[in-house]
Amino acid sequence: TRGMTVDTQEYHPEPRVAAIVASHFKPEFVVNVKETGKILMVNYKDLDNLKVTEINAARFLHDGGWDSTKRYFLVAANQSNKIAVVDSKEGELEKLIDVGKIPHPGRGANLVDPKFGPVWATSHLGDETVVLIGTDPEKHKANAWKVVRTLKAQGGGSLFIKTHPKSKNLWVDTPLNPDAAVSQSVAVFDIGNLDKPFEVVKIAELAKLGEGPKRVVQPEYNKAGDEVWFSVWNGKTQESAIVVIDDKTRKLKAVIKDKRLITPTGKFNEG
Repeated sequence: TRGMTVDTQEYHPEPRVAAIVASHFKPEFVVNVKETGKILMVNYKDLDNLKVTEINAARFLHDGGWDSTKRYFLVAANQSNKIAVVDSKEGELEKLIDVGKIPHPGRGANLVDPKFGPVWATSHLGDETVVLIGTDPEKHKANAWKVVRTLKAQGGGSLFIKTHPKSKNLWVDTPLNPDAAVSQSVAVFDIGNLDKPFEVVKIAELAKLGEGPKRVVQPEYNKAGDEVWFSVWNGKTQESAIVVIDDKTRKLKAVIKDKRLITPTGKFNEG
């Protein structure tokens, strides 16, 4: 991954790989190189004659996710305040899109905006905005690869944003916000009416824990799409929890506590 940075053309001896995803179109990995701001398309069809396509994007590349068609990979260049869109079928940069301050999408969220059609959404570490980017160049060409809508959530410090194909909700966490009331709760938007103000769900309060920061992080759906699981991330020596919310009612369904549950963050479906 060592090489020149995309902007200042300085040599970097040891840039980090921020994310690796597999293409849905060919035997190829999409590799985000953080410090250089380059995306590598590594074709592994012939390992003896490895082909690597180098795409100039922006610094510093971090995580990202696919659009709903799995053709386009959208990745945050967080210190450039941009989202890079890569066409994995053609192996080229589709667009660099200006967004809010320090985008941090996780995998982002795909949904259908009632007005603008299919979009991909990201929240931000540096401000309260949630931006929706049009992702349908076929049927909604005028909206493709543009910020079509900007929502305002609780505040900065967001790490993850999530919805589900069966859900009408868009959940936004804010675990790194300096205000405890914000970091211990989440905002939820109604996808069918995005002009409507968000609702605040006080996740940490529902967990009924003792002392500690109790930061609420990473909404994650179960496989059926009817539950949303949140980590209540406390200190190493303090009690943490997983809070399960009924997605339809936005009400508490269960609280999971265990002495083995130490500083929980990411959660993943298995099987």
